[in-house]
Amino acid sequence: MLVSGAGAATAATKTDTQLKIRDISPNPVVVKAGAETTAYFDVGASSDVEKVELSVAPADANFRTMRGKDAKDLEGWRWAIGFNENDPAGKWRATAVAFDKGGKEIAKDEAFFSVEIVKGKADTRISRFSADPYKVRKGKSIYFSGRLLVDDHGWEGVRGERVSIYYRANGSSAWKWVASDWTDRGGKFYAKTRAYKSGTFRAVYAGDDELEGAKSRTDYVRVYGSWWRR
Repeated sequence: MLVSGAGAATAATKTDTQLKIRDISPNPVVVKAGAETTAYFDVGASSDVEKVELSVAPADANFRTMRGKDAKDLEGWRWAIGFNENDPAGKWRATAVAFDKGGKEIAKDEAFFSVEIVKGKADTRISRFSADPYKVRKGKSIYFSGRLLVDDHGWEGVRGERVSIYYRANGSSAWKWVASDWTDRGGKFYAKTRAYKSGTFRAVYAGDDELEGAKSRTDYVRVYGSWWRR
């Protein structure tokens, strides 16, 4: 990001040129996903300085200098520069360069600051949830399967996350936990429980610090007793 500030130069006797980046605030610059954080840069310069240019760039040499179209030139060698989640996280360098009336570079100063990107939680979903068989004798097993996916530039399986199965019996409004499983490499999970009474099942992922929670579609299972006949 490259910006220029125009300061009022005053006539003075010749002295040693002074230039210093006095403050960068906030530091670190913390950016939340989907938002922008403004950082303010304050530079001190002696009276023989006619113009100051300020540039900021990631300290990593692999990144080219970034020019900020939205950089705002404030009064008295101060700048406001916005950072967003597309900017590289890590150590950054601010460079101030001073020029005299003839446009000659007469001083330079550098200071470092850091940018931290706080990512939002990734969306998840539970696909292909199934409770089988759809009709089962009381006391027999009901088997569950499904897949937990995360949106990471496309939907893909999530490994090592706990998915729980909840059950709501006919005539009840309450959901009760009945089983859990940890997802495998492809995000798949499997679980089972004993059949007790006809009702509805669904899978629930609670989420964590990085992933949003998710609920599956519901699946109904009819449970019959030993007296039941087709």
